[in-house]
Amino acid sequence: MEKSSQPNSVINDDTSASLKHEGAATSAPITATLTPDAEKQQCTPCGPTVNESAFKGLGLLDRFLAVWILLAMAIGIILGNFVPNTGPALEKGKFVEVSVPIAIGLLIMMYPILCKVKYESLHLVFRQRALWVQIGFSIIVNWIIAPLFMLALSWAFLPDESELREGLILVGLARCIAMVLIWTGLAGGDNDYCAILVAINSILQMILFAPLAVLFINIISHSEQTVQVSYSTVATSVAVFLGIPLGAAVVTRFTLRYFFSDNFYKKFIRIISPLSLIGLLYTILILFASQGKQVVDSIVSVVRVGAPLIVYFFVIFTLTLWVTYKSGFGYEVSATQSFTAASNNFELAIAVAIATYGSESKQALAATVGPLVEVPVLLGLVYVSRWAGRRWGLKK
Repeated sequence: MEKSSQPNSVINDDTSASLKHEGAATSAPITATLTPDAEKQQCTPCGPTVNESAFKGLGLLDRFLAVWILLAMAIGIILGNFVPNTGPALEKGKFVEVSVPIAIGLLIMMYPILCKVKYESLHLVFRQRALWVQIGFSIIVNWIIAPLFMLALSWAFLPDESELREGLILVGLARCIAMVLIWTGLAGGDNDYCAILVAINSILQMILFAPLAVLFINIISHSEQTVQVSYSTVATSVAVFLGIPLGAAVVTRFTLRYFFSDNFYKKFIRIISPLSLIGLLYTILILFASQGKQVVDSIVSVVRVGAPLIVYFFVIFTLTLWVTYKSGFGYEVSATQSFTAASNNFELAIAVAIATYGSESKQALAATVGPLVEVPVLLGLVYVSRWAGRRWGLKK
């Protein structure tokens, strides 16, 4: 049997409970050596099912998630094209260069998932060598391989459209810190581990996004228009779309567990969990409603930008999943790595494109097409991930 190097799903509930005792907090790292028999009992074939979804308590909603997402997309496009002034009305209010309704949806979507992360135990995880190997792998894929691949695709598909190409490059540089939590949860990945990768990508994004944008657009692509990415724009986007829900989740978790009990907190999580799915569907509907008319009016440009995006999402996801499978990372870590690598921070890409080139620019259009393509493609890859877990016999 292939041994999994996954860090025991990072932190499990039993571990969290044991940390209440002072002795457990000072004991050996969580990755205690397992005997072969004990490991066999823990490493069961993943074959992720719907019940392992992040929204396993939702029943009908979760089971037909693809239907609801496609329906939200369709309703959004219809509203954007047939209800007068829908798009302009939704775009009137801006919060860090992102539509206020979309910003609200993103924050609601992330909060319940981040509430599930066991922050009180994460410090023990960093004692594990396997975790550092996986973090190193994630950094290489997210900040070297994926951006370079998007740069190559932008030139291959858009050699004659420099403006669309620049918008596509911005999408490739923006690593996801929001919806990746949704895709990971739906695929039965490790939300605790995903939160760690999101935090690391957030820090690296504030450091690397601006210089890489200048390198890829100004120097390598010889852009006619010099791009100047403000560090404050990037930092503000990260602080808002990760900092607010993360801070709220940390305060909620420690406060409720301190004043009440673990059982009370588990009930609280079950109550708020549907908000993630509701927030996702709301965000998709608003996103497609606000951009639906622009998409239809610029259908040729949308198709030309959409083609390399589809290739990008599929290739980066499948390549990462295959490499992690061959490396014995285990299903939950493999799924988390794959969705982290394939997802992009569309709110940051849109904000930078608008701030740099203007809201009516082709760069902004290309950045806007990103999430419109990402949502259906990544949803499909959720099912690919589940299928691969069963087909390859990946272990938990």
